[in-house]
Amino acid sequence: MFETLTDKLQRAFKNLRGQGKLTAEHLDAALGEIREALLEGDVNLGVADEFIAHVREKALGSDVLLQLSPDQQVVKIVRDELAELLGREAKPQFGSRPSVWLICGLQGSGKTTSTGKLGKWLAEHGHRPIVVSTDVYRPAAREQLAQVAKATGTPCWPGTGTDKPVEIVRGAVREAKLSASDVILVDTAGRLHIDDELMNELSTLKRELNPTEILFVADAMIGQDAVRSAGEFHKRLGVTGIILTKMDGDARGGAALSIRKVTGAPVKFVGVGEKYDALEPFVPDRIVGRILGMGDVLGLIEKAQKNIDEKQAREMERKLRENEFTLADFRDQLQQIRKMGSMEQLMGMLPKVGPFAKIPKDAQIDEKQLKSTEAIINSMTAAERANDNLIDGKRRKRIARGSGTTVQEVNQVLKQYADMRKMMKQYGSMAKMKMRGLGKLAGLK
Repeated sequence: MFETLTDKLQRAFKNLRGQGKLTAEHLDAALGEIREALLEGDVNLGVADEFIAHVREKALGSDVLLQLSPDQQVVKIVRDELAELLGREAKPQFGSRPSVWLICGLQGSGKTTSTGKLGKWLAEHGHRPIVVSTDVYRPAAREQLAQVAKATGTPCWPGTGTDKPVEIVRGAVREAKLSASDVILVDTAGRLHIDDELMNELSTLKRELNPTEILFVADAMIGQDAVRSAGEFHKRLGVTGIILTKMDGDARGGAALSIRKVTGAPVKFVGVGEKYDALEPFVPDRIVGRILGMGDVLGLIEKAQKNIDEKQAREMERKLRENEFTLADFRDQLQQIRKMGSMEQLMGMLPKVGPFAKIPKDAQIDEKQLKSTEAIINSMTAAERANDNLIDGKRRKRIARGSGTTVQEVNQVLKQYADMRKMMKQYGSMAKMKMRGLGKLAGLK
């Protein structure tokens, strides 16, 4: 999401390198580029101007960091100001049981999907959520939530027998108490625009439920429109947090940077994909790191810990060390990497420095190639996967037919595998292999 903003900021910092001292002229030139980068990234104009003013004031008045080069001074100040702009990490709140989280937003922002994702996230963190929809206007809205809840394994209160939102939530509260659910997620109705009817209904639900959280769901793809809508909801309802959806898309990222400053409400969760487990707490420091090209290595490690089996990883390391790495192991490793998320998302979490700086920014990450590689290996016999020397020309044709690929593609997979074995023999550890071989595994072109 922040790729354009990151590139422009990197260019501004690069222009400061080699300067012996940070002068007002150098600073003004760099800040002009940074301001342009923020505005092109769809950051609110007032927020961008205030941000630049703070950076200029701190940079010119700074005598603490004179030992740093000009670009390092500006990067440090910009980093601190971005962290201040995004605010501290705002953790979700839980009150007396059952806690009520009111999920609101405009129609089409992703409320229902986000409600399902929140249910899954809460269950994974030791809670017992129940979901309910009060959208009695949109056809099949309650049925949609029921399907999402089924997919995520979250209990759902259907609210059958009534079309009155207040009665529906009262039934959900009773059910939550009977079933010992500790969080009620209320998926409210939306509109294509803000109107009094919608706000009056939400205000009535707020009085009835006294929610611990009022979470506004904003589509990050619509930029400043999402910020303005969030501001209106906050004025009328007192929003306690924001859920930004589609943060994995190609939006310019300005909404994420502007929304807290404009609304006063912190971003608490971000949607980073279509799958129901693609919801993450919003951690400002990590977002700042990614914007500045420093990556989110900690987030990458957490994904690995969550999705990669430790026992299997140890066994893989032993096989690599003892040169027993087979095609079946190659396939299994690809599957484990795919569990961590899309390759484009993973590559975006790597710092744009050191060995990763050489990865071209326009590199295409072909997810289909990973699936094709798996299909080719799955079309081999167990003996062939254990010993690739058995795979002659006749067998390659058979494997190509079985996997719906060409002999050339089979040859390419076998070459990748052979190259990796050589690499393993040379470096002798799984960690180094992942660092040097990730581009090849991802299908970078």
